[in-house]
Amino acid sequence: MNLSIRNETGNDYREVEELTREAFWNLYVPGCDEHYLVHKMRTHPDFIPGLDFVAILNHKIVGNIMYTKAHLVDETGNQVGIATFGPISVLPACQRQGIGSALISCSKQAAFEMGYKAIVIHGHPHNYCKHGFKGSRDYHIRNAEGKFPYSLLVLELEKGFLEGHMWRYLESEVYSLDPKAAQEYDALFEPKKKEYRYSQEEFHIASRAYIE
Repeated sequence: MNLSIRNETGNDYREVEELTREAFWNLYVPGCDEHYLVHKMRTHPDFIPGLDFVAILNHKIVGNIMYTKAHLVDETGNQVGIATFGPISVLPACQRQGIGSALISCSKQAAFEMGYKAIVIHGHPHNYCKHGFKGSRDYHIRNAEGKFPYSLLVLELEKGFLEGHMWRYLESEVYSLDPKAAQEYDALFEPKKKEYRYSQEEFHIASRAYIE
């Protein structure tokens, strides 16, 4: 497979939003809003342009990963900057071919080279533990409500960076989307049928699960 990875450019914006819509449509909810998140993220102060990558296969964009700044706050109130990614998208026809893995590997190395010492994400452990991510409880990282979500995953880029503290994870406010605005933005795309799938129920269970 002749896959290449490069930074996203302005000419890629619409194509990336369309592939993101295809990748997430009906996956977690009927329809999706991830393409609106991508659109909103690019102009947000927390966006990290240097960690915005597209995967190219046969001269076509088939995958994308985007990062924003996030923060960890320790028990004394000291705040440190980290990175988070999402969405990560691969066209359905190209999934399970290592494209998502290539995007993660490339971008986490770039994040390390940019000075980021940890990446914290929300995701399914099955998809990310193979890339070195561990549960947040292993690093004593709680969410803003003081809980350890099953989906909160951590990759330490600098070994030992997170040791010796109790942390709270604060993600960018860009992830708080206005449903009405997302619906209005989706109307600018070709209509697609919203449907229920069992993957949506699995997502609801996992997203509401916590580690004691």
